[in-house]
Amino acid sequence: MSETASKALGVSDTSAHANRWKALVFIALAQLMVVLDATIVNIALPSAQTDLGISDGNRQWVVTAYALAFGGLLLFGGRIADLWGRKRAFVVGLVGFAAASALGGAATTGAMMFGARALQGAFGALLAPAALSLLAVMFTDAKERAKAFGIYGAIAGGGGAVGFILGGVLTEYMDWRWTFFVNIPFAVIAALGAYFVIREPEGGRNRNPLDIPGVLLSTLGLVSLVYGFTRAESDGWGDSLTVGLFVASAVLLLAFVVTESRVKAPLLPLRVVTDRNRGGIYLSLGIAIIAMFGTFLFLTYYLQVIKGYSPIKTGFAFLPMIAGMMVGSTQIGTRLMTRVPARALMGPGFLVAASGMLVMTQMEIGSSYASIILPAMLLLGLGMGTAFMPAMSLATLGVEPRDAGVASAMVNTSQQVGGAIGTALLNTIAASATTSYIKDHIGSATSKSQAQLVQMQGAVHGYTNAIWFAVGMLVLAAVIVVTLVNAGTPGSTTVSGSEEGAEDELAVPVVAH
Repeated sequence: MSETASKALGVSDTSAHANRWKALVFIALAQLMVVLDATIVNIALPSAQTDLGISDGNRQWVVTAYALAFGGLLLFGGRIADLWGRKRAFVVGLVGFAAASALGGAATTGAMMFGARALQGAFGALLAPAALSLLAVMFTDAKERAKAFGIYGAIAGGGGAVGFILGGVLTEYMDWRWTFFVNIPFAVIAALGAYFVIREPEGGRNRNPLDIPGVLLSTLGLVSLVYGFTRAESDGWGDSLTVGLFVASAVLLLAFVVTESRVKAPLLPLRVVTDRNRGGIYLSLGIAIIAMFGTFLFLTYYLQVIKGYSPIKTGFAFLPMIAGMMVGSTQIGTRLMTRVPARALMGPGFLVAASGMLVMTQMEIGSSYASIILPAMLLLGLGMGTAFMPAMSLATLGVEPRDAGVASAMVNTSQQVGGAIGTALLNTIAASATTSYIKDHIGSATSKSQAQLVQMQGAVHGYTNAIWFAVGMLVLAAVIVVTLVNAGTPGSTTVSGSEEGAEDELAVPVVAH
């Protein structure tokens, strides 16, 4: 980072940077907690549902309440971090997340559980953008920044599978309530560490008044969109409320864009998203997440329902993907990020991930883990890890320091929306293919065991059909990157759109599962 940019950000080597590696530990720990929470509760859900008497129709709210609050409030959370100061927003987010987790663990009714999950999502939406913009101003050397973001990216990317393992262990050997209580020590350690270690740079805050119409329109629009996809999954795409939610979302988000183009201090300055590099990053990451989220879901079902794996064994089965992700982000991405243009890493990365998905389309009931799942997971992790590294670093390329929080939030938002779309869309494709297969083949079944076999074959047929769609999504993400992202290497000074300051303003979005 140039000397003038360091001054503009209010960064001094003696304060903000002296403890930067210690700060990374606490920031990464906080992010691990948020990412863990997206999957750890899924494993515990059946036990919690029985204990609290939650109906089958309402159980989705344990997942949906978190996703709605997190996805809907991210832009607001990002702007609050810009206004309040990153360190303060980070610590408040952690304390709030711990309190919400304690409430969830102590829940005695379904409604109390849903409320706790919504609170976790809300504080997560404050915590995530604050963490990312803190990292952006603490690591100024291009090589150091690549290394730090590689470590952070690997932790953020791997947290989801760690959640499967930890959720399985806690649920099987202790109690489902511990899947909530386990967040408390994470949050307390990270908050105390951040309070004493992180030195907030003086400059770069956004002192403009909060754009209230923007907050309301973006939050309601995003909540409508995420909830629309959630309902589409459970009630069908033709359901009148589902259609109404999509229409409302389109109207609200269009009104949001019009509002942001006219107000003096917008919640989301349109310059943040109209830059071709940032726009390409947001779009390609959102599409890649559609593919990834849906595949996580099908793999979990395949391993548990078809192969009969326990929750713990399922969690461990995801470890090769984590290994691939860590190698992709810390070895390939980190080493090459300062040497080659972003699209030369991201495009091939998405294509390697697509090849992993392609292997997965060959799944059958009798497929062995070693011949299909293992190589598929390694390729998927390796490709995603390599692609996410430069994407994370370029997400706020050329953005003014006062917009760093909201720019980071935009990537989280694209990933949350991508996750909601992926789960609903791929689930619908799988369910349709399964129904069609069973309808065509059930007539030939002459016994109960044969009928069960047809149903299992139908389920696997549904999964592989949806995974073919995911392959297409990843190829599309690669095409978007190669077409739109034309930035040079993050360590260079010649970057499209903004030669001065393009390398100076780098922030890292999180992979939000």
